[in-house]
Amino acid sequence: MEHVALVLLAVAVAVAGVAGARLAAADDPTPDIASALLRKQRCAVHYPDPCWQDPLTEAYGRRVAGAVRALAPQPQAVAGLVGVDYRRCRQARCATPLPGARGLHLTVSNRRTAAFTALWDGSGGEPTRIQYWIYRPTQGWELIEREVDRGRIDALARTPLPDDADPKLIPLETLLGRDEARFRQGEDPPWRGMIESRWGR
Repeated sequence: MEHVALVLLAVAVAVAGVAGARLAAADDPTPDIASALLRKQRCAVHYPDPCWQDPLTEAYGRRVAGAVRALAPQPQAVAGLVGVDYRRCRQARCATPLPGARGLHLTVSNRRTAAFTALWDGSGGEPTRIQYWIYRPTQGWELIEREVDRGRIDALARTPLPDDADPKLIPLETLLGRDEARFRQGEDPPWRGMIESRWGR
């Protein structure tokens, strides 16, 4: 009986401790351990610079990043396939979207819809060109281009940059090894060798 009582007492103490920790966490702005670990992983490679930034902000600066996100084309299936990240998906089956509206976000293989971006700064009063390169396995690359002047960029500068926005946007300027990636015949990217790296603009 004494052993049973001790076990029950230990369980009660443990439950009370967990409940107290949860109540304290509700009022504590400090992130939980999972969030803290994720932050450390994201920030470690940027030390001593400010912690993690949205990839668009990292490539183009926050002002231009808003315009790049705001003007991004909605994911669209062409011949049954959506744009995906070529580093994660090279087969038609992993670029097949889920049925209905869910297919704007994920494929049947749990791949995010994606587009690659490149920025061409205007000079001499010319507008800035934002390129969206969409890769669909077996189909190759589709280019969608937007032209924006300084006023339009300023108007869109505060566009939110959530991690889960569709499609996922991947700046080619910060993509390591972009020109060395190998593709099957007919899928070679037209942008190869044309993109200059840029960081922390």
